[in-house]
Amino acid sequence: MLDIKRTHMCGMLTKENIEETVALSGWVQKRRNLGGLIFADLRDRSGIVQIVFNEDVSKEAFERADELGSEYVISVVGKVFIRQSINSKMPTGEIEVFAEKLEILNESETPPIYIKDNDDVSDNLRLKYRYLDLRKPSMQKNLITRHKTAMMVRDFLSSEGFIEVETPVLTKPTPEGARDYLVPSRVNKGKFYALPQSPQLFKQLLMVSGMEKYFQIVKCYRDEDLRADRQPEFTQIDCEMSFVDIPDVLAINERMISKIFKEMINVEIDLPLKQITFKEAMERYGSDKPDTRFGFELIDLSDVVKDCGFQVFSSSVSEGNSVRAINIKGYADKISKKGIKKFEELVKTYGAKGLAWIKVTEEGISSPITKFFTEEELAKILETTDAKDNDMIFIVADVNQVVFDALGHLRVQVAKKLAVIDKSVFNALWVTEFPLLEYNEEEERYVARHHPFTAPMDEDLHMLETAPEKARAKAYDLVINGYEIAGGSIRIHTADLQQRLFNALGFSNEEAWDKFGFLLNAFKYGTPPHGGIAYGFDRLVMLLTGEENIRQVIAFPKNQNAACPLTNAPAVAEEKQLEELGVCLIQK
Repeated sequence: MLDIKRTHMCGMLTKENIEETVALSGWVQKRRNLGGLIFADLRDRSGIVQIVFNEDVSKEAFERADELGSEYVISVVGKVFIRQSINSKMPTGEIEVFAEKLEILNESETPPIYIKDNDDVSDNLRLKYRYLDLRKPSMQKNLITRHKTAMMVRDFLSSEGFIEVETPVLTKPTPEGARDYLVPSRVNKGKFYALPQSPQLFKQLLMVSGMEKYFQIVKCYRDEDLRADRQPEFTQIDCEMSFVDIPDVLAINERMISKIFKEMINVEIDLPLKQITFKEAMERYGSDKPDTRFGFELIDLSDVVKDCGFQVFSSSVSEGNSVRAINIKGYADKISKKGIKKFEELVKTYGAKGLAWIKVTEEGISSPITKFFTEEELAKILETTDAKDNDMIFIVADVNQVVFDALGHLRVQVAKKLAVIDKSVFNALWVTEFPLLEYNEEEERYVARHHPFTAPMDEDLHMLETAPEKARAKAYDLVINGYEIAGGSIRIHTADLQQRLFNALGFSNEEAWDKFGFLLNAFKYGTPPHGGIAYGFDRLVMLLTGEENIRQVIAFPKNQNAACPLTNAPAVAEEKQLEELGVCLIQK
């Protein structure tokens, strides 16, 4: 039983509390013994306050304070006074507490990591001691922001008539894009559950059920390669609604995202949001999730160089590919030959064979490829790219997708390298009219760009059998500062159209019914038109907190190898467990 019951939080004390006797509890951030006085910084979730142990105030507390070490858990009772030497860097820096009682609740060994922000500890060590890492003020602030954002989402959607419904975690393996995490069944040996990549099928069934407006903040699982904004288990804000079309879905989500940014970080998001098509996004930014906070947009040079003497360019155009450029306006003097080399290595990772460049200076043009062009051809390139003094032009020639990937990533990396991105700006927009399908060379069939339940644009329905690669989807992504924050679509709601799409995907009728029969069967009983959207909640919170990795906003994330250094998951299962599940491991 605690002898001292807390009355105040450390970080909440102000000058208004002067002359009050308070009881505080928390962790010792650090201790300083100055002989007749001992100072300890006491930290709890709300912040830090300075505690003063003075022999004249309490000899017993003073003597016990000499035992204190870093991260000891203590409670103190004392009176609040104006601080003699004000610390303007601390929110509580104008006051201090003179301790009258001290209770040591628990001692601590020397922590293996510093409990302070901006330390240099490796990510794996931080994750191994995550319970210590989470004591840091920045991490606690991030999790508080996450909590408040989730509460705001729930309040907003509830006020708009949405009902929160939980959907199963153990479900059926279905082809939805990424690899499933499989769970073997003990009761039904030889069969497996899958952890849901999303609640997609169940939320559509809820629309068939007449729920009309559904949402949940839900865990999803995808067995895919990790990166800074991707985890094997992640959280979605999942929404679905009936009797809607694209404008209805966009409007309600614009209101929600505007409210979140205004109330969480006091940023105004102007509505309605700008909309650009997938085609425009790729041609201007080389990405379907463009960062529009800066320029360096793509410029098509194909017509300009189709007959030029530089065979790399002319042959690319004649083969049906493209030649495109970005102009780094006004920064040529900031880009060294060493920097160019690094950019060339970057574009090669996205399939480009090389990176051509032209530097424009007061003295003229500098480039290793100028000898292949006439003066007229060079002049036309400069005119098309609007090149002026101190501009640097980067050019890639290849199939469109390679050009888009290479230049799309290059423009972002150059902008980061030159520090031209204003991090206080949040540019939000919708990307619409995505391709419905894309051809997978490895599988030798079409696959769904979004998922196989996305409705085609009405005017493209006739293409499903004749030119499926040209059909556009009633799909939309919410993009903020180069991150896909949310994605959704209007769904197929009739069995015959769903069967046509399955056919386009290469599924026979038998395969379609085997994998999705429960959905096709439900469509027989009166399915309303419906559509929805799913937010990457971790990415959204990452943006709100200004972090650059979603591990910073998840309490217990996995590392880059999808492992948990804290618990050592995944781990080897006992032989008895495998026998019960009917699972036999094959060593390779």
